Amino acid sequence: MIPERPPLPPDDRFRDAARAYLVYGIVLFIGGAWLELHGVGTRGGALVSGIEYLILGLVFLAGIPYLLRRRRAWFERWVLSRRDFARVLTVFMAYRAYRTLVVVLRPETASVAAPWDGEITFRAGAAVFFLVTLVALLFVAVAAWSSDQKAAE
Repeated sequence: MIPERPPLPPDDRFRDAARAYLVYGIVLFIGGAWLELHGVGTRGGALVSGIEYLILGLVFLAGIPYLLRRRRAWFERWVLSRRDFARVLTVFMAYRAYRTLVVVLRPETASVAAPWDGEITFRAGAAVFFLVTLVALLFVAVAAWSSDQKAAE
């Protein structure tokens, strides 16, 4: 019989969630930058708006894993606990996953030039983003809703 493995300490769960969010953020940032480079902007192609979104993306890319990785007294005192922050983040990521799934399920989508000299449809790109979002969402949700209780001895 295989012995039951004790649950991960809460800090390990949050560390894993921070790493998963970092990978999610990098994939999302590269994809967003690629689309912006090819004129597919977030608000109808306005370059200034697209650059602002890329800068905001970099802030989220660095800031969210920083806040998830370990406890920050100033953040927990004035804003949210790390667990509540992860719960709010889970809701936002679930909404992002839903909106990405809508693109995947559309009957017709446009395409954009791919880095390998071909074309990639928005549906295929959205499917990749959906999977990455879903995996990161699971890591953040586990950190947000898992219990901190020690295993009974």
